[in-house]
Amino acid sequence: MSIATTREDFDTSKFFAGIARGIAGALLFALPMLMTMEMWQLGVYMDRTRLLLLLLVNIPLLIVLSDRVGFEETSTWRQAIRDASIAYALGIVSCALILVAMGVIKQDQSAHEIIGMIALQAVPASIGAMLGRSQLGGQSADEGGEGDDDDPVHERETSYAGELFLMAVGALFLNLNVAPTEEMILLSYKMTPWHALVIIAASLAVMHGFVYALSFRGSHDLAEGTPSWHAFVRFTLPGYLIAGLISAYCLWTFHRTDDIGSTQTLMTVVILSFPGAIGAAAARLIL
Repeated sequence: MSIATTREDFDTSKFFAGIARGIAGALLFALPMLMTMEMWQLGVYMDRTRLLLLLLVNIPLLIVLSDRVGFEETSTWRQAIRDASIAYALGIVSCALILVAMGVIKQDQSAHEIIGMIALQAVPASIGAMLGRSQLGGQSADEGGEGDDDDPVHERETSYAGELFLMAVGALFLNLNVAPTEEMILLSYKMTPWHALVIIAASLAVMHGFVYALSFRGSHDLAEGTPSWHAFVRFTLPGYLIAGLISAYCLWTFHRTDDIGSTQTLMTVVILSFPGAIGAAAARLIL
Protein backbone atom coordinates (compact mmCIF):
# COMPACT_ATOMS: atom_id res chain seq x y z
CA MET A 1 0.00 0.00 0.00
CA SER A 2 1.46 3.35 -0.99
CA ILE A 3 1.46 6.23 1.44
CA ALA A 4 -0.06 9.53 0.38
CA THR A 5 2.78 12.02 0.34
CA THR A 6 1.56 14.55 -2.26
CA ARG A 7 -1.69 16.30 -3.01
CA GLU A 8 -2.12 14.12 -6.10
CA ASP A 9 -1.76 10.93 -4.05
CA PHE A 10 -4.30 12.07 -1.44
CA ASP A 11 -7.37 9.80 -1.50
CA THR A 12 -10.26 12.16 -0.73
CA SER A 13 -12.96 9.49 -0.57
CA LYS A 14 -10.92 7.36 1.84
CA PHE A 15 -10.13 10.39 3.99
CA PHE A 16 -13.79 11.41 4.31
CA ALA A 17 -14.72 7.80 5.02
CA GLY A 18 -12.23 8.05 7.86
CA ILE A 19 -13.90 11.26 9.03
CA ALA A 20 -17.28 9.47 9.09
CA ARG A 21 -15.79 6.62 11.07
CA GLY A 22 -14.20 9.15 13.40
CA ILE A 23 -17.57 10.77 14.15
CA ALA A 24 -19.11 7.35 14.72
CA GLY A 25 -16.23 6.41 17.01
CA ALA A 26 -16.54 9.63 18.99
CA LEU A 27 -20.23 8.98 19.60
CA LEU A 28 -19.78 5.27 20.27
CA PHE A 29 -17.06 5.68 22.87
CA ALA A 30 -18.09 8.99 24.46
CA LEU A 31 -21.87 8.66 24.65
CA PRO A 32 -21.89 7.03 28.13
CA MET A 33 -19.91 9.99 29.48
CA LEU A 34 -22.05 12.49 27.59
CA MET A 35 -25.05 11.12 29.48
CA THR A 36 -23.37 11.11 32.92
CA MET A 37 -24.36 13.88 35.32
CA GLU A 38 -20.99 13.91 37.11
CA MET A 39 -19.24 14.79 33.85
CA TRP A 40 -21.59 17.76 33.33
CA GLN A 41 -20.93 19.00 36.85
CA LEU A 42 -17.17 18.53 36.59
CA GLY A 43 -17.11 20.61 33.42
CA VAL A 44 -18.62 23.45 35.43
CA TYR A 45 -16.67 23.42 38.69
CA MET A 46 -13.42 21.46 38.21
CA ASP A 47 -10.15 23.32 38.61
CA ARG A 48 -9.21 24.89 35.27
CA THR A 49 -5.52 24.09 35.77
CA ARG A 50 -6.31 20.38 36.03
CA LEU A 51 -8.63 20.57 33.04
CA LEU A 52 -5.98 22.37 30.99
CA LEU A 53 -3.40 19.75 31.95
CA LEU A 54 -5.76 16.97 30.82
CA LEU A 55 -6.32 18.73 27.50
CA LEU A 56 -2.57 19.18 27.00
CA VAL A 57 -1.84 15.54 27.87
CA ASN A 58 -4.39 14.46 25.30
CA ILE A 59 -2.57 16.24 22.45
CA PRO A 60 0.65 14.15 22.34
CA LEU A 61 -1.41 11.06 23.12
CA LEU A 62 -3.51 11.64 19.99
CA ILE A 63 -0.46 12.45 17.88
CA VAL A 64 1.30 9.21 18.78
CA LEU A 65 -1.92 7.25 18.52
CA SER A 66 -2.64 8.69 15.08
CA ASP A 67 0.55 7.11 13.75
CA ARG A 68 -1.07 3.74 14.44
CA VAL A 69 -4.79 4.24 13.87
CA GLY A 70 -5.12 7.60 12.12
CA PHE A 71 -7.64 8.45 9.42
CA GLU A 72 -5.08 7.27 6.87
CA GLU A 73 -1.61 5.75 7.07
CA THR A 74 0.87 8.44 8.10
CA SER A 75 4.60 8.69 7.45
CA THR A 76 5.52 12.09 8.96
CA TRP A 77 4.86 13.97 12.18
CA ARG A 78 3.03 16.61 10.16
CA GLN A 79 0.51 14.04 8.96
CA ALA A 80 0.16 12.64 12.48
CA ILE A 81 -0.47 16.12 13.90
CA ARG A 82 -3.06 16.72 11.17
CA ASP A 83 -4.91 13.51 12.07
CA ALA A 84 -4.74 14.33 15.78
CA SER A 85 -6.13 17.82 15.14
CA ILE A 86 -9.00 16.38 13.10
CA ALA A 87 -9.80 13.86 15.84
CA TYR A 88 -9.83 16.60 18.48
CA ALA A 89 -12.06 18.78 16.30
CA LEU A 90 -14.47 15.89 15.71
CA GLY A 91 -14.60 15.26 19.44
CA ILE A 92 -15.37 18.91 20.20
CA VAL A 93 -18.06 19.24 17.53
CA SER A 94 -19.70 15.91 18.38
CA CYS A 95 -19.83 16.70 22.11
CA ALA A 96 -21.17 20.20 21.55
CA LEU A 97 -23.97 18.95 19.29
CA ILE A 98 -24.98 16.10 21.61
CA LEU A 99 -24.93 18.25 24.76
CA VAL A 100 -27.05 20.90 23.05
CA ALA A 101 -29.45 18.28 21.68
CA MET A 102 -29.92 16.75 25.14
CA GLY A 103 -30.57 20.14 26.73
CA VAL A 104 -27.48 20.01 28.95
CA ILE A 105 -26.08 23.17 27.37
CA LYS A 106 -28.53 26.07 27.42
CA GLN A 107 -28.44 29.67 26.29
CA ASP A 108 -28.54 31.10 29.80
CA GLN A 109 -25.33 29.33 30.83
CA SER A 110 -22.06 31.22 31.02
CA ALA A 111 -19.26 30.70 28.54
CA HIS A 112 -17.14 29.37 31.42
CA GLU A 113 -19.60 26.52 32.03
CA ILE A 114 -20.20 25.71 28.37
CA ILE A 115 -16.52 25.62 27.44
CA GLY A 116 -15.69 23.52 30.49
CA MET A 117 -18.31 20.88 29.71
CA ILE A 118 -17.39 20.60 26.05
CA ALA A 119 -13.63 20.60 26.72
CA LEU A 120 -13.88 17.82 29.31
CA GLN A 121 -16.11 15.62 27.17
CA ALA A 122 -13.97 16.21 24.08
CA VAL A 123 -11.05 14.25 25.58
CA PRO A 124 -12.69 10.78 25.52
CA ALA A 125 -14.58 11.71 22.35
CA SER A 126 -11.36 12.57 20.52
CA ILE A 127 -9.81 9.25 21.54
CA GLY A 128 -12.97 7.53 20.32
CA ALA A 129 -12.74 9.40 17.04
CA MET A 130 -9.20 8.16 16.58
CA LEU A 131 -10.19 4.60 17.49
CA GLY A 132 -13.01 4.75 14.97
CA ARG A 133 -10.63 3.72 12.21
CA SER A 134 -9.39 0.55 13.87
CA GLN A 135 -12.82 -0.49 15.12
CA LEU A 136 -15.04 0.62 12.24
CA GLY A 137 -12.62 0.64 9.34
CA GLY A 138 -12.65 -2.94 8.05
CA GLN A 139 -12.73 -3.44 4.30
CA SER A 140 -15.89 -4.62 2.67
CA ALA A 141 -16.10 -7.69 0.50
CA ASP A 142 -16.14 -5.66 -2.70
CA GLU A 143 -12.89 -4.00 -1.68
CA GLY A 144 -11.09 -7.28 -1.67
CA GLY A 145 -12.86 -9.15 1.09
CA GLU A 146 -9.70 -9.42 3.14
CA GLY A 147 -10.75 -7.13 5.98
CA ASP A 148 -8.08 -6.50 8.57
CA ASP A 149 -5.67 -9.01 7.11
CA ASP A 150 -4.38 -6.34 4.71
CA ASP A 151 -4.74 -3.47 7.13
CA PRO A 152 -1.31 -1.94 7.76
CA VAL A 153 -2.48 -0.88 11.17
CA HIS A 154 -2.78 -4.44 12.34
CA GLU A 155 0.25 -5.69 10.41
CA ARG A 156 2.56 -3.12 11.98
CA GLU A 157 4.96 -4.43 14.59
CA THR A 158 4.77 -2.76 17.98
CA SER A 159 7.83 -2.15 20.16
CA TYR A 160 7.87 -2.81 23.88
CA ALA A 161 7.55 0.92 24.59
CA GLY A 162 4.68 1.00 22.09
CA GLU A 163 2.96 -1.82 23.95
CA LEU A 164 3.19 0.11 27.22
CA PHE A 165 1.91 3.25 25.51
CA LEU A 166 -1.14 1.40 24.17
CA MET A 167 -1.78 0.04 27.67
CA ALA A 168 -1.73 3.59 29.02
CA VAL A 169 -4.21 4.72 26.36
CA GLY A 170 -6.55 1.81 27.12
CA ALA A 171 -6.39 2.43 30.85
CA LEU A 172 -7.00 6.16 30.45
CA PHE A 173 -9.91 5.67 28.11
CA LEU A 174 -11.77 3.21 30.34
CA ASN A 175 -10.94 5.12 33.52
CA LEU A 176 -12.48 8.28 32.08
CA ASN A 177 -15.81 6.44 32.07
CA VAL A 178 -15.91 5.71 35.79
CA ALA A 179 -13.38 7.95 37.58
CA PRO A 180 -15.77 10.96 37.78
CA THR A 181 -18.53 8.94 39.48
CA GLU A 182 -19.30 9.02 43.20
CA GLU A 183 -19.34 5.23 43.27
CA MET A 184 -15.52 5.14 43.26
CA ILE A 185 -15.46 6.95 46.62
CA LEU A 186 -18.36 4.91 47.99
CA LEU A 187 -16.69 1.62 47.12
CA SER A 188 -13.43 2.71 48.72
CA TYR A 189 -15.24 3.20 52.05
CA LYS A 190 -16.95 -0.19 51.79
CA MET A 191 -13.68 -2.05 51.14
CA THR A 192 -11.39 -3.61 53.70
CA PRO A 193 -7.69 -4.35 53.11
CA TRP A 194 -8.66 -7.94 52.32
CA HIS A 195 -11.05 -6.74 49.65
CA ALA A 196 -8.25 -4.63 48.18
CA LEU A 197 -5.94 -7.65 47.99
CA VAL A 198 -8.64 -9.67 46.24
CA ILE A 199 -9.27 -6.84 43.75
CA ILE A 200 -5.54 -6.57 42.99
CA ALA A 201 -5.24 -10.32 42.45
CA ALA A 202 -8.37 -10.36 40.29
CA SER A 203 -7.09 -7.41 38.24
CA LEU A 204 -3.78 -9.15 37.56
CA ALA A 205 -5.46 -12.47 36.74
CA VAL A 206 -8.02 -10.94 34.39
CA MET A 207 -5.44 -8.73 32.72
CA HIS A 208 -3.02 -11.60 32.16
CA GLY A 209 -5.67 -14.02 30.99
CA PHE A 210 -7.36 -11.46 28.76
CA VAL A 211 -4.24 -10.88 26.69
CA TYR A 212 -2.03 -13.93 26.96
CA ALA A 213 -4.01 -16.99 27.97
CA LEU A 214 -6.94 -16.44 25.60
CA SER A 215 -6.56 -16.74 21.85
CA PHE A 216 -7.76 -13.23 21.02
CA ARG A 217 -6.69 -11.28 17.95
CA GLY A 218 -3.54 -9.33 18.72
CA SER A 219 -2.59 -11.39 21.77
CA HIS A 220 1.02 -12.37 22.38
CA ASP A 221 2.03 -15.94 21.64
CA LEU A 222 5.01 -16.96 23.72
CA ALA A 223 7.88 -18.45 21.77
CA GLU A 224 8.57 -22.11 22.38
CA GLY A 225 10.79 -22.57 25.40
CA THR A 226 9.91 -19.21 26.96
CA PRO A 227 9.14 -19.51 30.70
CA SER A 228 5.44 -19.11 31.47
CA TRP A 229 6.18 -16.29 33.91
CA HIS A 230 7.98 -14.21 31.28
CA ALA A 231 4.87 -12.50 29.89
CA PHE A 232 3.52 -11.90 33.39
CA VAL A 233 6.69 -10.11 34.54
CA ARG A 234 7.38 -8.29 31.27
CA PHE A 235 3.86 -7.16 30.34
CA THR A 236 1.17 -7.84 32.95
CA LEU A 237 2.92 -6.35 35.99
CA PRO A 238 4.13 -3.20 34.17
CA GLY A 239 0.68 -2.90 32.60
CA TYR A 240 -1.00 -3.02 36.00
CA LEU A 241 1.44 -0.43 37.35
CA ILE A 242 0.60 1.82 34.41
CA ALA A 243 -3.12 1.29 35.05
CA GLY A 244 -2.58 2.27 38.70
CA LEU A 245 -0.71 5.44 37.79
CA ILE A 246 -3.33 6.42 35.22
CA SER A 247 -6.05 5.74 37.81
CA ALA A 248 -4.34 7.97 40.37
CA TYR A 249 -3.98 10.74 37.79
CA CYS A 250 -7.65 10.52 36.76
CA LEU A 251 -8.83 10.61 40.37
CA TRP A 252 -6.66 13.66 41.07
CA THR A 253 -7.87 15.39 37.91
CA PHE A 254 -11.52 14.87 38.84
CA HIS A 255 -11.03 15.97 42.50
CA ARG A 256 -11.75 12.46 43.81
CA THR A 257 -8.67 12.53 46.06
CA ASP A 258 -9.42 15.92 47.62
CA ASP A 259 -10.13 15.96 51.35
CA ILE A 260 -9.83 12.20 51.86
CA GLY A 261 -7.15 10.28 53.75
CA SER A 262 -4.26 8.40 52.19
CA THR A 263 -5.84 5.02 52.98
CA GLN A 264 -9.06 5.90 51.19
CA THR A 265 -7.10 7.35 48.30
CA LEU A 266 -5.18 4.08 47.95
CA MET A 267 -8.41 2.08 48.13
CA THR A 268 -9.95 4.27 45.43
CA VAL A 269 -6.92 3.79 43.19
CA VAL A 270 -7.17 0.02 43.67
CA ILE A 271 -10.86 0.08 42.75
CA LEU A 272 -10.32 2.22 39.64
CA SER A 273 -7.31 0.13 38.61
CA PHE A 274 -9.61 -2.85 38.04
CA PRO A 275 -11.35 -1.35 34.97
CA GLY A 276 -8.07 0.39 34.14
CA ALA A 277 -6.27 -2.95 33.96
CA ILE A 278 -8.95 -4.38 31.69
CA GLY A 279 -8.70 -1.32 29.47
CA ALA A 280 -4.91 -1.67 29.35
CA ALA A 281 -5.19 -5.33 28.38
CA ALA A 282 -7.92 -4.72 25.82
CA ALA A 283 -5.99 -1.87 24.17
CA ARG A 284 -3.54 -4.30 22.55
CA LEU A 285 -6.46 -6.22 21.06
CA ILE A 286 -8.30 -3.13 19.84
CA LEU A 287 -5.43 -1.13 18.34
